[in-house]
Amino acid sequence: MYKIGVIGDKDSILGFKAMGFSVFQAASSEEAEKILHALAREDYAVIYITEQIAAKILPVIDVYKNRKIPAIIPIPGNQGSLGIGIQGIKKSVEKAVGANILFTE
Repeated sequence: MYKIGVIGDKDSILGFKAMGFSVFQAASSEEAEKILHALAREDYAVIYITEQIAAKILPVIDVYKNRKIPAIIPIPGNQGSLGIGIQGIKKSVEKAVGANILFTE
């Protein structure tokens, strides 16, 4: 059975523990990279990562971009959104349908 993990700072991810997700506190980008690689090797199908941490390890996240599992999804942290998650969704939709149909600015 696949699991769901969350990586980020303590204040941002603690609430996910109440929902039954596995939470992993990362204080540095190096620590986040190690956790991400470990979760990818295990049975984690979805890994949520706070945008503040994701911004520091984007090349590592890109390694898993074309794999079916795990899906790595940036989420806003307690400091707010950096727009990384929305940009990822926008790029995926544009790649799938060939045009930006979701976000018009």
